[in-house]
Amino acid sequence: MTTFLVMLGIAAAIFMYGVALYNNLVNQRNRVKNGFAQIDVQLTRRHDLIPNLVEAVKGYMAHERETLQEVIQARNAAVSGLQNAAADPADPGAIKQLGAAEGALNGALGRLFALAEAYPDLKANQNMMQFQEELSTTENKVAFARQAFNDAVMNYNNARENFPGSIVANSFNFQAAEFLEIEAPKKREVPKVSF
Repeated sequence: MTTFLVMLGIAAAIFMYGVALYNNLVNQRNRVKNGFAQIDVQLTRRHDLIPNLVEAVKGYMAHERETLQEVIQARNAAVSGLQNAAADPADPGAIKQLGAAEGALNGALGRLFALAEAYPDLKANQNMMQFQEELSTTENKVAFARQAFNDAVMNYNNARENFPGSIVANSFNFQAAEFLEIEAPKKREVPKVSF
């Protein structure tokens, strides 16, 4: 009888340990989702600023329609990538697509601001100066939110890959999360918005 109770106690302890590992994985996955929600807020703000920025420069840069169109297309691709990633922040493909779209948007904005340097009236425009400040502030917030998200991804991936958590993760199909990276280190830099 005591042997049975000891075996029952050991089985209960193993079961409770497994439950604790499972709950930890769920908590870590939810932190990834919360981290992405912060990125979503900041990128949405950034994406909302861009059409106003394009409208502000249109009058000054009428000859640069191709560049303006490129910015709008890159912004639309980034919005689409953000929506796909927001649907499932743990989907590695969606996160990679978002990173690529944001990299393309950074490149398009960089080209726009480089061209704007040739328009002195535009550089002195009050609206442009305000957009410069808002975009720069938002870029900093995106960087902080991305760092927090990537930290949550690292903690989640560590929890699902470390033994014995890996046994529980594989048993319950906890998939690896993807870091949010912009394609190239040069593209990670905040676009220059000096006017």
